[in-house]
Amino acid sequence: MSLVIFLSLNVWLTGLVIFLTLIVVILLVFSFSIMSKIRKIKEQSFLDTAPIENRFDHHLKNFDSKQLSTLLDLRKRGVLNPGAGKKAMGLLIVGQVQTDTSNLATSGGIIITVILIAIPVIVALLLLAFRIRRSVRKVHMQSQRYEAKQLADYLKSLPDDEVEKNIKDMKAALEYELSHRELSGNYEIKDSRGLIRENPDPSLPVVAVKKRATKRPPIDPKLSKLVLWFVLTATFWLIFGTTVGEYVGIKFVAPDIDQSSWLSFGRLRPVHTNSVFWGWASLGMLALGYYAVPRVGNNKLYSVKLGWITLVLINITVLAGTISLMAGVNNGGGEFREYIWPVMLPFAVALVITLINFIKTIANRKTKEIYISNWYMVAGLMFAIVITLVAYLPFWQTGLGETIVQGYYMHQGVGMWFMMFTLGIVYYYLPQQLNRAIYSYSLGILAYWTQILFYTLIGTHHFVFSSIPWWLQTVAIVGSAGMIIPVVAGTTNFLMTFKGAWYKVSDSYTLPFFIVGIVFYFTGSMQGTAEAFRETNLIWHFTDFTVAHSHLTMYGIITFFLWAGMYAIVPRLTGKEPPQIWVGAHFWLALIGLMFYSVPLMIGGTMRGLSWMEGKPFIDSVVMMAPHWLWRAIGGSLMWISHLVFAYNLYRMWLSRSEVDVKDLALRELERGAAKNIE
Repeated sequence: MSLVIFLSLNVWLTGLVIFLTLIVVILLVFSFSIMSKIRKIKEQSFLDTAPIENRFDHHLKNFDSKQLSTLLDLRKRGVLNPGAGKKAMGLLIVGQVQTDTSNLATSGGIIITVILIAIPVIVALLLLAFRIRRSVRKVHMQSQRYEAKQLADYLKSLPDDEVEKNIKDMKAALEYELSHRELSGNYEIKDSRGLIRENPDPSLPVVAVKKRATKRPPIDPKLSKLVLWFVLTATFWLIFGTTVGEYVGIKFVAPDIDQSSWLSFGRLRPVHTNSVFWGWASLGMLALGYYAVPRVGNNKLYSVKLGWITLVLINITVLAGTISLMAGVNNGGGEFREYIWPVMLPFAVALVITLINFIKTIANRKTKEIYISNWYMVAGLMFAIVITLVAYLPFWQTGLGETIVQGYYMHQGVGMWFMMFTLGIVYYYLPQQLNRAIYSYSLGILAYWTQILFYTLIGTHHFVFSSIPWWLQTVAIVGSAGMIIPVVAGTTNFLMTFKGAWYKVSDSYTLPFFIVGIVFYFTGSMQGTAEAFRETNLIWHFTDFTVAHSHLTMYGIITFFLWAGMYAIVPRLTGKEPPQIWVGAHFWLALIGLMFYSVPLMIGGTMRGLSWMEGKPFIDSVVMMAPHWLWRAIGGSLMWISHLVFAYNLYRMWLSRSEVDVKDLALRELERGAAKNIE
């Protein structure tokens, strides 16, 4: 009895440690953000004490072409008075934000009580952190405005013709474009073309500086808004679905953490899988698809209105499905089709609407060929409609027919909807980010048709050694082996596209996400092929190895590719860059968390399968898996934190206020002064 009490106490303590660790990480994130703001203010205060010429030298050297044009115009209008003398400038004193550094029972009720007491304390600390950050930002804004006013006064005091000549030279250098004939002549080596830029920040950077998103031709504002709302709602379901998954993962460590039927493992597990499948992944794929399909056809989307209808219908499906599953209302027909048919119907309608929208957009294209990315995305929509109909029509849902349909639906949902559509996304966004064509169009076509040929056959490899006819099981195994062809072809195509451009990876915050997706596309797919054979299936099937495999594919491939595409287009749609250090935090938390999650489960799952084959008691394998499940909870927690960081990055790219540009403020100050003089 004492051993049982000890184990139960240890489980609760482990769960409490994980919970408190998450709290500490969140508070550290806010503290780091606040300290970063304070550091900027301190740097500004240091600049205020420097000589005037040095203080504003970095501003003058980093005017862009538009700002230089405004400056020249102001000089022509006489706003900048040459020889007016330098005005006295005061110092801005910025206050520094100082911080004052100065026996558990095994009952689940006590632990829950402690957590409930901790919640308002945590909320209060978070509100305090937000309040401090807001105050620091306010002081920073005041400092920037004061700096802009001083810069405007300094610009008025600059000498005459020599300065104007320098401004024109800088403007010409910024607007310089190569004629692509430079190697044919002998040019004097100098930097008058602006090819070398001075780094205005002399301090040592915490992370490597990445290149900003390349400015692209503007797209329809209505389409831009539609794409952003797809991304926003997808991110909401990612946070919701993985929060549920985080809670379910903790239940492996603390199984009696609650006694509510709505929060039972059997109800929450399908809530987690369906919300990330149909909410996060599907909406995220369609967001990137709605941007890419008209771009490669060099035309407009057929109907933005149909896009909004699609967005609403899919969100209705996931919301209604979540409520019904938590209430205990489900299809009961198998994994990933727990939604009852009235709930899934709006999703099917949304797919049909999207297919019509994409086909009509492609039909009105201004290019001759249909680019390969559109082939993949349209095929994904077609197969998703077929898969949904097969899964929910009742004609063959009896006996072994239902089992065969379940295998078909479950595997085709992953391979012919998520994977097919996402590969189309990669064929557009990867060449775009590398600024080069895809390595081989022929390899892409080979991968396309062989995936359609082989993937549609492999669903029943989930039911090896079942009552399904032996020949059908063998066909599924052969199809799984045949999947080597499209996977190798696709992986080769993507990696060879990097040929001669690997140096770009270190300067990009999107390409690392693509690389991880490509690596897991190969390894995860090959792992699926290896699992299909009867010998390996006997060991791994029905163990946690399958759980690890599903996360390596749906998370390591689909989710990383979606993040890569979102980081590629959202800055172009909003004009705001994500904080690069937080993009790095998102990447590493997600990748390390996935490794902590999947590797222990693969090891534990293998050991568990071998113990079953040896005839050991089932409970022995449960006890053996306890440490592996702890690592699962730790890895899942890191992944969940990375999703919060991604949501923050999305907020910074879309909804946050733009950073103040001192140079723009100074020029507006001069223009206001000129307007007053005219009046």
